[in-house]
Amino acid sequence: MAIIESPAIRWHGDRLELLDQRALPLESRWLSYENAEDTAHAIRDMVVRGAPAIGITAAYGVVLAARILGSEASLSNLQPAFDVLAASRPTAVNLFWALQRMQAACQLQGEPLIEQLSAEAVQIHQDDRDMNHRLAQHGVAMLPPDKQVYTHCNTGALATGGHGTALGIIRSAWAAQRITGVVAGETRPWMQGARLTSWELLQDNIPVTLVVDSAAGHVFKGGGIGAVIVGADRITANGDTANKIGTYNLAVLARHHGIPFIVAAPLSTIDPQLACGDAIEIEQRSAAEVRSIHGVQVAPENVPVFNPAFDVTPAELISAIVTEHGVIEQPDTDKMAAHLASAGNPR
Repeated sequence: MAIIESPAIRWHGDRLELLDQRALPLESRWLSYENAEDTAHAIRDMVVRGAPAIGITAAYGVVLAARILGSEASLSNLQPAFDVLAASRPTAVNLFWALQRMQAACQLQGEPLIEQLSAEAVQIHQDDRDMNHRLAQHGVAMLPPDKQVYTHCNTGALATGGHGTALGIIRSAWAAQRITGVVAGETRPWMQGARLTSWELLQDNIPVTLVVDSAAGHVFKGGGIGAVIVGADRITANGDTANKIGTYNLAVLARHHGIPFIVAAPLSTIDPQLACGDAIEIEQRSAAEVRSIHGVQVAPENVPVFNPAFDVTPAELISAIVTEHGVIEQPDTDKMAAHLASAGNPR
């Protein structure tokens, strides 16, 4: 079988390789996985991150579990693998969307089921890459010309099947000579903006300036930012959006300074079963991530820590949500429902 790959994920048919994003930008290190349990640990431990990439990885994790079962592979025997993968991270809906697609593909048993699941996982991977490019086409026109854009966390090829969501729009906008460059917030505590987004943009020769998260208001006040563009891990029926912690702050600042605040995400990120953002489970992570930076302690060992991985931006602060199907301006419940309906309501 030919290798199916994107910048952060390689599928060899009998094993999965993930680019260890914890080591970037200092080292490009690939790790190999051969079962669902280790794949779930890779998701939980941030070897791979970004909602679309998590979903793709989980799909391959199901295939690995089926390969181990061999002739005993069946939906019921695969349930423990589905459970361990679903428990890896609770907020990103793409994880559960991908697992649902894999469950729906469990219509056979034994070797035919393994082949069916492998084909479905590869399709999920390829679909995401294609979706990124369609999403970018819709998003470029939303960016005011001849200005910089501000982005948060990492939404590029490392976080998806390739090209990226918010960063995919930025890539396409730069290629179209619509923007002058990018300002990236560092994104504490995992520093995805500093370590990953700045690295990706530099690889593509796109001008990027890195700033500490707390500089955003000062940067916005300067007048050079045309739009804030971010990704999403879950979008509810009314347009409320869960994304990396610190996103809500940026939306409030953008509204105060009259800067468009744009969310870029695939349709698979929309969860119409949740009415609003209050229903989203927010992942709470280890205190050690805040007390230390790359293993170097920067705070008292016994200081209490509150470390939510995500926050929720209310729909009323969002100028537009861009999906591969089009643009939802000033999102609300009716507009979100209409968008899903016009796309064939894939959920």
